[in-house]
Amino acid sequence: MEKLYDDSWAPVLKPLFSQPYMKQLSAFVQAERQRTKVFPPADLVMNAFKLTPLQHVKVVILGQDPYHNDGQAHGLSFSVPEGIVLPPSLKNIFKELQDDIDGFVEPRSGDLTSWAKQGVLLLNATLTVQAHLAGSHQKRGWEVFTDSIIHAISERCEHVVFLLWGSYAQKKSVLIDARKHLILTAVHPSPLSVYRGFFGSKHFSKANQYLVEHGKTPIDWRLV
Repeated sequence: MEKLYDDSWAPVLKPLFSQPYMKQLSAFVQAERQRTKVFPPADLVMNAFKLTPLQHVKVVILGQDPYHNDGQAHGLSFSVPEGIVLPPSLKNIFKELQDDIDGFVEPRSGDLTSWAKQGVLLLNATLTVQAHLAGSHQKRGWEVFTDSIIHAISERCEHVVFLLWGSYAQKKSVLIDARKHLILTAVHPSPLSVYRGFFGSKHFSKANQYLVEHGKTPIDWRLV
């Protein structure tokens, strides 16, 4: 059986999985899968932890919920698989990248797997959702779990850049030691707020500058 996450995460994840709230959450999600359609597929729920080993985490991009339409969610925040139409927020992220990063061309695919493999943890606060029902698995325990992940990264890693977009993500800053990491905040890249400070935030070049200053290889944000 293929592993659901990279071994480097085991010291963090295994104690969390044994918590009573996680057992209740697991039972809830399994019951939901029997009753209705749930995204992402079970083998991709922990995809971010499979693609980005703990010791390689350089950047964390925090989303709120998986995409809830067919074929969109594959366990990476803001990312969609090859062949899926780009969601509006992701289109806006690509627009900002074109403005911020030399040589960035808007890609046809919204698959951000190459970022994940370079150390960008694409983490949603809630890791499952009922099909076509945004927010349907919130406040069931996922947020407690992912808060623990953010705190563990803050404790165990050095010089990580946390990109917190929108008020929901920004509340997570209390979990992060700002003395040893860089926290960059902006409004959410959704069409409702993007012009209030996401465009022009230059978070991607600022992240790379910080990584280089701390002896790390910068992220190649280009996707073409």
